[in-house]
This record gives sequence, structure tokens and C-alpha cells, in this order.
Amino acid sequence: MTKFVSKKIRRKSGARLAAVQATYMIAYGQLPVETVIKDFVEGRVGRYVIEETGPAETEEMLEVAPIDAEYFETLVKGVHRKKQDLEKSLAQYLHNQLKFEQMDGTLQALLLCAVYELTNTLDIDTKVLIQEYVDLAYAFFSKNEPKMVNALLDQIAHAVRDEK
Repeated sequence: MTKFVSKKIRRKSGARLAAVQATYMIAYGQLPVETVIKDFVEGRVGRYVIEETGPAETEEMLEVAPIDAEYFETLVKGVHRKKQDLEKSLAQYLHNQLKFEQMDGTLQALLLCAVYELTNTLDIDTKVLIQEYVDLAYAFFSKNEPKMVNALLDQIAHAVRDEK
């Protein structure tokens, strides 16, 4: 049985994926925030993802669903505006296991977006946010990163959202 997911939820999920990609592009391409946002919203960037298919792991380009452009813009601008605070916060929760600045750039972008949402969008259920970012981690990584993302975000959520 296929689970029904509304168009609104799919668009928000797409906005999260695009926000991770945009955050990475801004940081590593040293590109202006407004330019990156405009390129995503207008579809010049982020329109396709690569999917590995079959046992031979061939790559296929898939067009992504439309994103919630307003939510995407809010995420990207918010992460950019609060980047230093978000990095400091993440460093506290890493407990010197791994330094934030030594992480893969995509993982950095994903964690910045996730922590921004956990601390700034209290109207979205914590479990939903964590699951969304764990799913994104699985889209980008196949090793231990998704498990680390899950544990780290759970720990942060308990601290910032006072959840038991």
C-alpha cells in the first residue's frame, strides 16, 4: 500500500533538499545568496537529481517536483543569516567526536539547515523534521552519516525543544 503524501508536504520536502544544495553552493562556490535563491526558484539549478538504478547501479537523471519557493527562501536566508551561531551550536553537540569544519561540505549544509529548522520552525513536528533530514542524509551518503545525523538531531531537539 502506498502512503499518500500531499502536494504541500512534497513541496516542503523539495524545499529542504534544495536548501541543502543551495547552502552548499553558497559556502563552497562563494556565490551570492540572492543569486543562488533566484537560480533555484527559476529552475536554472536543482531541477534534476541523479538516481542509481538496478543492480548495475546505472545513473538516471530524474526531474524533481516543484519546491515551496517561499519556504526554500526562508530556509536559505535563515541559515545564511545565522550560520555562525548554528555552527557554534553544532560544535557543542559534537563533543569533539568530529569537528564541524572537518565534515564533508554536504553534511555541513544538511546539518545547518536541519538545526535552523529545529530552532526556528516550532510549528513543524520534531519527528517529522528529523526524519526528513535523515532521509536526505541517506540520499547523499551510504555509510554512517545518516545514523549520526539522526542521533545528533535527536539530541539537539531534546535540548532546544524541551521534548522528553
